[in-house]
Amino acid sequence: RQPDEDLSFQDVLLQMRDILSSGSYSQIPQLSSSRPLDVEQKFEIIPEDFSGTKRAVLIGINYVGHNPGELSGCHNDVHNMKQYIMDVHGFPGENITILLDDGEHTSPTRDNILAAYRQITMEAEPGDAIFCHYSGHGGKLRDDDGDEEDGYDETLVPLDFQSAGQIRDDDLFKCLVGAFPEGATVTCIMDCCHSGTVLDLPFVFKGDGDSPQMTTADGFDFGPLLGLAAALAAGGAAAGGAGANQDDIAAQLMAQCGCDIL
Repeated sequence: RQPDEDLSFQDVLLQMRDILSSGSYSQIPQLSSSRPLDVEQKFEIIPEDFSGTKRAVLIGINYVGHNPGELSGCHNDVHNMKQYIMDVHGFPGENITILLDDGEHTSPTRDNILAAYRQITMEAEPGDAIFCHYSGHGGKLRDDDGDEEDGYDETLVPLDFQSAGQIRDDDLFKCLVGAFPEGATVTCIMDCCHSGTVLDLPFVFKGDGDSPQMTTADGFDFGPLLGLAAALAAGGAAAGGAGANQDDIAAQLMAQCGCDIL
């Protein structure tokens, strides 16, 4: 339902942290973005100048029958999120793609997840508002292309990960983040372990009560990200360089990726 009062992005994350703490969870909610964002501005997934179509992909994986690893709440998360974006933000049901391992919806296999992400980027147009939600396991795999400072790629864990493999953050950037058109606004909620950096976005805000604003992610290397963005946008070489100003790099990144990603 619609909150009784307007909340900022900061308010939302701090309230999430309070809820987690009350349940004895230690996780710190984190917001990442393709651009510096004033976290004190009103939380909204539909921009004020919205002029297009509202589209969504919702994925919930309970890993039914897996032992260990079965979860219990991810289907409910998707159903609740669907109700929320329809009732509060006006998303039409026919524009919401749902993947669940419940035997009724499209199964959240690796191929099906990537296909759903590719489809929504292909359908998206300038002015659209896009919402993506994932609830399931997240993981880490040793980096295979040298673009991670800590040596590991963050991953989503599809239902068939044992045979098909996990979905790396590089895969998500190529088929999701970097593939949306200029002028689209995209909000992603990744409810899983290691989710804070799974979209490889450069600007972060941690809802720990100590961070006043969004900052550049510690040790973030813009080079590989700009290389991917340039290749996706025009088949060109990476922009920027080791000595480039981060504000200039951010502007280049936005020009190449085109859309706002939260």
